[in-house]
Amino acid sequence: MSTNELPPTADANPPTVQPDSFITLHYRLAAADGEEFVSTFDLSPATLQMGSGQLAAPLEARLLGLPVGAERVFELPPTEAFGEHNPLLVERIARSALPPEIELVPNSLVEFSAPDSGAFAGFLRELDAETALFDFNHPLAGRAIRFEVRLIGVL
Repeated sequence: MSTNELPPTADANPPTVQPDSFITLHYRLAAADGEEFVSTFDLSPATLQMGSGQLAAPLEARLLGLPVGAERVFELPPTEAFGEHNPLLVERIARSALPPEIELVPNSLVEFSAPDSGAFAGFLRELDAETALFDFNHPLAGRAIRFEVRLIGVL
């Protein structure tokens, strides 16, 4: 190589995840005991915008500052993942108080309209002739989580 030629360059400073980045990644979310909830590793990678609510805030926080190409596994206790299970968020509701258009199927997620035009969901745990028992905790509340990522791209 002559002194006028430049050596091939690799990106010495690959882009890193910022609070408003668009990212493409593979990820797996599992319980600490290995029970898998979601994985993109055998599918197409996910593309999402940080800060948009597409990924839970505690998981996004683990991605901040990671460079393209990073592969990490994060072990999160319940307090750093989806919180502890709160028994105050489990509520028995009279069937007569529920909107008639809501289909009630035990062990399913039921979406409710909020007065501010938003929505929220509860997991229907039990159903009898008079009442329905809903759990409004996140489905992974109270569980330690294993979050595995392979960061493919950052814009």
